[in-house]
Amino acid sequence: MRILGIESSSLVASAAVVEDGVMLAEYTVNHKKTHSQTLLPMIDEMFRMLGIGLETVDAVAVSGGPGSFTGLRIGSATAKGFGLALAKPLIHVPTVDAMAYNLYGASGLICPIMDARRNQVYTGIYRFEKEFQTVMPQDAMDVGELAEKLNGFGERVIFLGDGVPVYGAKLAEKLTVPFDFAPAHANRQRAAAVAALGAVYFAEGKTETAAEHKPDYLRKSQAEREREAREAKEHGV
Repeated sequence: MRILGIESSSLVASAAVVEDGVMLAEYTVNHKKTHSQTLLPMIDEMFRMLGIGLETVDAVAVSGGPGSFTGLRIGSATAKGFGLALAKPLIHVPTVDAMAYNLYGASGLICPIMDARRNQVYTGIYRFEKEFQTVMPQDAMDVGELAEKLNGFGERVIFLGDGVPVYGAKLAEKLTVPFDFAPAHANRQRAAAVAALGAVYFAEGKTETAAEHKPDYLRKSQAEREREAREAKEHGV
């Protein structure tokens, strides 16, 4: 079973091919250029280097959110385009779940944090006990609230994600449990994790058509929030 993974939920643009438990290729860039400039050329180059055609994939796994509204839309459109053109199923992989899957087999709790601005993070809590387990599904919450929740578990925590440079110091102040930060090779989104977890979901029958797929933003965009605030002000709410 050959899975194409697409990750574009943050500044990271990443594509990977995983086949029967083996990563055949991964192309990841985390520097400046927009996903509209990088994703398709990366995928094209990856398949060219592998010497195989896109039509050989069995499914397309895509990071389904939360994350950057623009990034998610680009990844979603790319995956939907492939799904429609190749008549292949899509696999919606929650972004935070895939991030945690980077640390497969780690002891203690795994807590990805993505910077959602205004002291908020997109996060979730996971662990491995023989299998990948979701302790708290991905959600948007205040950093202080997350620290209190983690303290309540009383277990060691490993953090990863672009929220670490932003909120790491604040978490260190509030946490009473042991904690670590994941190293460079495992601390950001990776399409290989999307594809690998997507393969698990595929085996469980968790697929969707290109027409059915849509990103899970978890909260309204800044533009929507600002518009609602203006409208409420205009109506004296």
